[in-house]
Amino acid sequence: MTEPFQDFNHAKPKLLARLRSNFLTGLVVILPVALTVWLVWTMFGWVDGVVLPLVPASVQPEKYIGINLRGVGVIFFLLFTIFVGWIAKGLLGRSMIRWGENLVGRMPFVRSIYSGVKQIAETVFAQTERSFETACLVQYPRKGVWAIGFISTKAKGEISDRAETSGDLLSIFIPTTPNPTSGFLLFFPREDVIDLDMSVEEAAKLVISAGLVYPNTEKPEDPVRSK
Repeated sequence: MTEPFQDFNHAKPKLLARLRSNFLTGLVVILPVALTVWLVWTMFGWVDGVVLPLVPASVQPEKYIGINLRGVGVIFFLLFTIFVGWIAKGLLGRSMIRWGENLVGRMPFVRSIYSGVKQIAETVFAQTERSFETACLVQYPRKGVWAIGFISTKAKGEISDRAETSGDLLSIFIPTTPNPTSGFLLFFPREDVIDLDMSVEEAAKLVISAGLVYPNTEKPEDPVRSK
């Protein structure tokens, strides 16, 4: 009479283990989708809150359909940005930009903020520059310890002139785990940088997963079993 109860007691941990495994698998599937939807929804709401108060009520869709559609401010922002870019490429637009920059250049505090933001924007959004197109390996924070980095640009100006190197000096961004948008800007000689075949996206996944997700694999080889 005790055998059925013993079988049930043995099956209960297996059932709980399966439920736990299914629950964790479900989280892995749901969390990325839920976080992505939440971030996009929140970003649209933030842009709407900033842009829509600047748009005349007569052209807002809410006046005609009676519903406040989220994302309308994003559309207005995109159209306005495209229009400003079109104007800026013309002769009149370039003249206005030069006049505005000369005016800002006379303001000590504002001049520093504007020049810094402009330089960052030109570096990030310039279409002619190569930006974070190559993942690499460097020895950091000491010899024998390797870290994944992203090649930004070749060092220029005073940084390149004053560094005691025989060859080129590269700007390398070393991301942190699990947030690759934060990290360190370091300068390495070209000979100390090893280019990787993996894409920047694959390298970013490796950093975010703390080494659990490698390119074309689910997880790295177990170092204990490989011995």
